[in-house]
Amino acid sequence: MKQFIDYIPLLIFFGVWTIDERVVSIAGYEHSIGGIFSAAEFLLAASIIVYGSLFFYQKRLDKFQWITLVAVVLFCIPTIIFRNTEFLKWKAPIVNWIFATVFFASRFFGDKPAIEHMMGHAIAAPKEVWYKLNTMWILYFIVLGAINLIVAFTLSEDLWIKFKVFGNLILTFAFVIGQMPILAKYIEVDEEPKTEPSNKKPV
Repeated sequence: MKQFIDYIPLLIFFGVWTIDERVVSIAGYEHSIGGIFSAAEFLLAASIIVYGSLFFYQKRLDKFQWITLVAVVLFCIPTIIFRNTEFLKWKAPIVNWIFATVFFASRFFGDKPAIEHMMGHAIAAPKEVWYKLNTMWILYFIVLGAINLIVAFTLSEDLWIKFKVFGNLILTFAFVIGQMPILAKYIEVDEEPKTEPSNKKPV
């Protein structure tokens, strides 16, 4: 559920981007809707609303939500003001590299690596397994950031946006599934109590 909520602003961004640019009039105020710059405006507004609502409801945001929100604000505002998509193209690479830095720093600060903080409540794995997974996530975020950078600056806007919205999700899902063999033996499954066969004969 949390991951879906975090994904809402990006889906809104994609939906607005697909709309052909048009001018709409609301209460006498005209504004252009559709296209990349309008999508950046909606991404900024949706992120503030979604994360603001989460903060109001939960009284907190986790560090990754704060990083995402701050990055959206810092990269969307100059994109909108200067009408230059290069600012927005740097968002995904830098956010992924910041995530990699957080995962790396967690090895030296605190008693748990970042991945154990995120999944340790559900899986009772040994410390060496968590550190192995944490290292895998560090490398993944570094590589994903590089892929986003290459896609943003070498491919068309159409391919960049589609990769930004769907490509990252697919790669992350595949990466998580790839870790399941490592974690499978530590996932506790509640066994259903066996029912004793009845010795009573039907009347």
